[in-house]
Order: sequence, then C-alpha cells, then structure tokens
Amino acid sequence: MDGRPNVVFDMGNVLMTFDGPYFARCFTDSDDDARLLHAALFGRPEWALLDAGAIGHDTMRRVAEAHLPLRLHAALHACLEHWPERSEPIIPVCDLVARLKRAGAGAYLLSNASTRIDLQLAGCPAYPLMDGRVVSGFERVMKPDPAIYLLLCGRYGLDPDRCLFVDDNADNCRGAEVAGMRAHRFDGDAAALKDAVEAFLGAWGMGLR
Repeated sequence: MDGRPNVVFDMGNVLMTFDGPYFARCFTDSDDDARLLHAALFGRPEWALLDAGAIGHDTMRRVAEAHLPLRLHAALHACLEHWPERSEPIIPVCDLVARLKRAGAGAYLLSNASTRIDLQLAGCPAYPLMDGRVVSGFERVMKPDPAIYLLLCGRYGLDPDRCLFVDDNADNCRGAEVAGMRAHRFDGDAAALKDAVEAFLGAWGMGLR
C-alpha cells in the first residue's frame, strides 16, 4: 500500500480546458453553425456514452451527422478529429502537479473521457509527471460511480483516505467521498485549490515545494 498522500485530478476543466461551444466555433464560419455543431456533437447524450466506452467514434459521428445538415458534415468530421488540439492546459493546476511531485506526493489522473484521451493529454505539461491514470472509456465505468475511484486505488495500491480528489463536477466529488477519498470541487479558483492541497499535505507533515 502506497503510504504517500496522493492528489487525484480530473482532466476536463481541471488540467485541460473542455469548452464544446468554443471547439465547435473553431470549425465553423458562423455562430449559428457553431451552435448547431455543438448541439449535434458535444451536446448530445451520446457523448457520455462515448466517454463510457459504450459506443465508438464512428457511431458518435453517425449520430451527429443525423442531427446536422449535409453542409456541416465536413465541419463535424474536422471537429471530431481535431478538437483535442484546441484544448489548452490550465497552467496554475499543471504547475501545482509539479510542486506536488517535488514535495514527494503522488499525482494521478481519473477522467471521464474517451479512448482518444491521449490526443488531448499531448498538450498537458503535467501528464508526464503523473504516477498513473484511470480513464472511463477504457474501463467502461464512469464517475461518479464509486467503483471507478476504488479501481484507481486498487490498481495503484492507494489508500482512499490518503487521496484528495479534484474535479469541477460536484457529483463526481461526492462519488469520491463515498469511495473514502477527500474531495475539492475546482471552480477555476487556483488559489483555493492550492490552499486545499496544502491543508491536505499538512496532515502528513508535508508542504508544497
């Protein structure tokens, strides 16, 4: 069992931006078309099935095509293929990961994301520092199901009580707490997150470096 304190990070809007309306706008020529594309792709309930590993990207493409005029199909294909390149690192949080590692704490990724997650993580400077990851699209279980948090702990020998989970979604934070972790909901306030992490590490006589 790993005796270190560990911080477990969500990816979307914690380590990396996830902004469906912005991504859609990158591949269309008007606000109206961007709204159509977003609604047909990121706004569909099937997007969660993609993250759950229940459907593949070809199925997601066909679903979205059925909800778009033919003239927007090329934009859809480009968006589906290349939106991860438009995701940007959230630098204060990525910097926090580096400070955690220097302090001797563990850092892990736990994300509801599809099997193409590595395309997005390629732009994340904190990812190479991570000790491990669990991704819903590969495991076919999603946050906030407590099973996915316990899967992470079992795979890497972590004590849930020594884990602080960080996510932008309140339900996902509650799922972590049910699994025995502590949790912090990240709302974009990097200073508040830093304070929460420092308080967490302080319980084990550690501090950020």
